[in-house]
Amino acid sequence: MHRRTLLQTLSLASLAGALPGLSISALANSIKSYSVEELPKLEGELTLYLGRGEGGLYEDVLNAIKKRNPNFDLKIRRGPTAALANMLLAEAKAGVSRADLFWAVDSGAIGQVAQAGLAKSLPTDITAQLKPEFRFHNWAPITGRIRTLPYNPTKVGSKQLPTSIMDLPNTDLSIAWAPSYASFQSFVTAMRLLEGEAATIQWLKAMKQKAKKYAGELGVVMAVERGEADIGLANHYYTLRLKSGKPDANLTLAFTNNDAGCLINASGIISLTENKTAIDFIRYLLTTEVQSYLSSEAYEIPLAGNNAPPQGIPTLDTISPPNVDLTKLADVRPTLTLMRKAGVL
Repeated sequence: MHRRTLLQTLSLASLAGALPGLSISALANSIKSYSVEELPKLEGELTLYLGRGEGGLYEDVLNAIKKRNPNFDLKIRRGPTAALANMLLAEAKAGVSRADLFWAVDSGAIGQVAQAGLAKSLPTDITAQLKPEFRFHNWAPITGRIRTLPYNPTKVGSKQLPTSIMDLPNTDLSIAWAPSYASFQSFVTAMRLLEGEAATIQWLKAMKQKAKKYAGELGVVMAVERGEADIGLANHYYTLRLKSGKPDANLTLAFTNNDAGCLINASGIISLTENKTAIDFIRYLLTTEVQSYLSSEAYEIPLAGNNAPPQGIPTLDTISPPNVDLTKLADVRPTLTLMRKAGVL
């Protein structure tokens, strides 16, 4: 769904009368995609703490929701996801409550806030809309992103690709990475949880001997496409975005098997209040219109209903992500210590 279509769809006046016929219990019985036209009008005032918004695409969603609900006053505080999580923790410690909702682009930040006891439980009809492996009682994943190995097929044959992320530094491939990037650090946290600290620091030290460092993961995939490196480490959508503007780019995605190299992380939202409007607001983010928009424009993976993933990646049931409690990705401090010991930060 394109930007204009999202705005038109969420702004249509056909909402009137739609929600009185919808009971919450009706939503709870099955996994399906819901339209904004099935949802209640939002009324009143909410304050949302919004993490980094994928180049303004999250802002488009919020503007469309506000336009559809003229009696709804949404106040937004923007900032880096990690900084906002720390702000929420500091405010709670000071006995201050300014936010009703927290929309974060990383599960680790969600975990920080949830583990502090600030997240309210969600109704079961909301969790039932999510794919079974992404159901949590006190936060709602919105969209997913997969760790991948983007590679240049003009330089690397598929038989040269490792199937285990732990084997990557043992190959003869040149590598691009962005160790200061938050997504990379969540990936290393997952590796630490799965493989242990000793194996993780050994991997980091070995990688440091081979990998060329870039500031961000878009830089990683651009470097691979230019041939500066054979292979990189990056979330899937950077490759899809690059290829959307350059379809013949020398770039292909590979996936490892059942390890941190294939981690599925998620953006998500927490309600910090039991306010009904806050809960209904979360329902909007799970609708077909919003999920399809974020899939087509941000190339993120819809996690609610049966909405299709973006083109260019396999479906979730055909890859082998590791079994990691996403909220445990919040424990990033030991990860940063390891990375400093390894000399990569």
